[in-house]
Amino acid sequence: MNIVEKFDMLGIDNAPGQESLQKSQKLDLRGEKIPGAFVDFSHGDVDAHLPTPGSFEVFSRGYFEGGAQAYTPYRGRKTVLEHVAEKLSAFNGAKIDPAQNLILTPGTQGALFLAMGANVMPGDKVAIVEPDYFANRKMVEFFGGVLCPIQMNWHTSGKSGIDLAALEAAFKDGVKLFLFSNPNNPTGCVYSYDEICTIAALAKKYNATLIVDELYSRQVYTGVNYTHLAAQKEIPDNLITIIGPSKTESLSGFRLGAAFGTAEIIERMEKLQAIMALRCPGYNQAVFFTWFAEPAGWMEARVAEHQRIRDDIMKVLNAAEGVTARPTDGGSYLFVEIPELEVSLHQFIRIVRELAGVIVTPGTEFGPQFLHQFRINFSQDHDKAVDAMKRLLAVMDRYRKA
Repeated sequence: MNIVEKFDMLGIDNAPGQESLQKSQKLDLRGEKIPGAFVDFSHGDVDAHLPTPGSFEVFSRGYFEGGAQAYTPYRGRKTVLEHVAEKLSAFNGAKIDPAQNLILTPGTQGALFLAMGANVMPGDKVAIVEPDYFANRKMVEFFGGVLCPIQMNWHTSGKSGIDLAALEAAFKDGVKLFLFSNPNNPTGCVYSYDEICTIAALAKKYNATLIVDELYSRQVYTGVNYTHLAAQKEIPDNLITIIGPSKTESLSGFRLGAAFGTAEIIERMEKLQAIMALRCPGYNQAVFFTWFAEPAGWMEARVAEHQRIRDDIMKVLNAAEGVTARPTDGGSYLFVEIPELEVSLHQFIRIVRELAGVIVTPGTEFGPQFLHQFRINFSQDHDKAVDAMKRLLAVMDRYRKA
C-alpha cells in the first residue's frame, strides 16, 4: 500500500505530495463513461439564475460616477452602512448602529477571517460544530487556536441536533469562542429556537464569544422557523453575526459581506481590515443598495425554485438503496451518506468526476470521521442537477461492496 492509498483509506486530504501523486495514480475505472452535462456540485453555480435585478446597473452607475468612492472609510461608505444597517435590523430584529456595530467586508469569507483574527490568539480554545463549514476548522488552525469539536446529530428533524451538553462542558473547560453556521453547512439544518436560546445563554453564563454565520438565513424553506440569535432577549456580551448577498442573491463576484455586533470586536475587525485589505471593494459597495430591495416576489420565487431542486434530488436519493440525506431546512446543501464501497471515499469522488462528469465535496472536509459522506451544493440548473445525481448513483452502484 503506497502513501496515497494509506491517506485515502484514512480520509486525509493533506498527505505530503498527495495531489501530484494522485494525478499519476491509476484509477479503478469500471464501465463506460455516462454521458451528460458536466456539473460541479462543490459550489453554487451563480450563472444558473440571474443575480439581484438592477445590481449591474447600480454597480455601473456607482463606478462611472466614481469620485472618491473607491477609497471609502475602512468600515465602508457611510450611506451604504446606513442602508445595510436599516435593512438588516428590519430583517433579523436586532438594532444595528451603522456607526458602531457594523462593518462591510470583502465577502462573508473576509468577515469570517476578520472576526476570527479579532478574537483568537494562539492557544485559545475554540469550539466548532462537526460537521460544519470547512473554513471554520482551517481558521482555528491558522490562528493557532485549540480545536474543540462539538458533534451534531443532523438526522434529528426540527432542529440541528447539536450536543448542547458537550458545548457546556467545552465552555467549562475553557473554550473562549464558539463558531457555527445557521443554516448549517453542509447539512442544511436550521437550529431550533430552543437550541439558539440555549447557546446564547451558555455563552453569556461562561463569558464566551459567539460568531454566527447566517449567510443562508434568507433561504429557508416552507415550514421551517428561523431564529436570529442577535435578536434574542438574552445574548452574550461578545457576539458577531456574519451575513452577505453572495449566495441567495447570486452576487458572489462582487465580494460583498457584512458583520455586525459588539462594538469593541467590530473596532478590532476594522483595524485588521485596514491592514489586510483596507476596505470592502469600494466601487462594489453600491451593489449593497439592491440587497433587501429586490422586486416583489423575486426572492420568494428563487427560494421556491431551490426547494424544487432539493425535492427532486431527494426523490433520486431516496430511491437508491443505502443512500440517505436529511432534506435541507435552508441553504443549498445536502450531506449525502453512501454505503460501503470497494474504493475509498476520495477514490470514489475522483472516479465519479471521470465517469459521470460530476464533482462533489468529500465529507472529510467537514470532519475527519465523515468517510462515507459527501456534500453537494444544489444551486444549479434543475434538470442538469437531477440528471447529475442519477449519473453519480449509477457509477456508485458499480463499486458497492457485495
